[in-house]
Amino acid sequence: MIKLTGIWKSFDGNEVLRGLDLDIDDSKTLVVMGRSGCGKSVMLKVIVRLLEIDDGKIFIDGEDTTDYNEERMMGLREKIGMLFQGSALFDSMDVWQNLAYPLLEHTNIPIPEINERISELLSFVDLEGIEHKMPAELSGGMKKRVALARALIVQPKYVFFDEPTTGLDPVTAGMINKLIIRTREQYGVTSIVVTHDLASAIRVGTKFAFMHDGVIPFFGGKEDLLSSDNPALREFLKDASWQDRL
Repeated sequence: MIKLTGIWKSFDGNEVLRGLDLDIDDSKTLVVMGRSGCGKSVMLKVIVRLLEIDDGKIFIDGEDTTDYNEERMMGLREKIGMLFQGSALFDSMDVWQNLAYPLLEHTNIPIPEINERISELLSFVDLEGIEHKMPAELSGGMKKRVALARALIVQPKYVFFDEPTTGLDPVTAGMINKLIIRTREQYGVTSIVVTHDLASAIRVGTKFAFMHDGVIPFFGGKEDLLSSDNPALREFLKDASWQDRL
């Protein structure tokens, strides 16, 4: 599991994370929700040390990784696949090269096995046969699916989804939500989904954390989420329009 204890992070004196605590259990889909700018994406980036924390402790599978240098973090990052909000595909590489890149850079897996993994994962995301297309030829939803395939190609234990449905039409967003659920069910990974899209959150989550003012005042299941009397959470949930999209 991943455990965050007393995490503080500020930018130019602006405190974004303010003593945040969170336990992320194995084989679950934890949805971290909250308003835009509340620090959800920052939390993901400090776990993988794309950002350094000011104070606190980060444990990954029982290891205290708080003071790990870049070399030691590289090994741990192999356990974590990440789907960034903007997909973050390499524009100058075709789909095959984008998916193969982490294996070619960090493993000695032979090309036939890489080809097999790429074929399997493109089939998983319903994009068979696009290995030689360039990112510019893909729609936003297709880019998201290729990015998910790339996140899974290293066979990670954890997959982080940063605002996976932002900017997508309802049909494409629904397709991404189904893939998040299938990722957990088929590959047994632990997923952490950061979103402010309530309809998506309710559809994919098995556990829910609500972030507000740099901490997490609510953590629990769906029934607890919908019946919580936390004022900030009630305010966040009060827009009924998201229920029409379930």
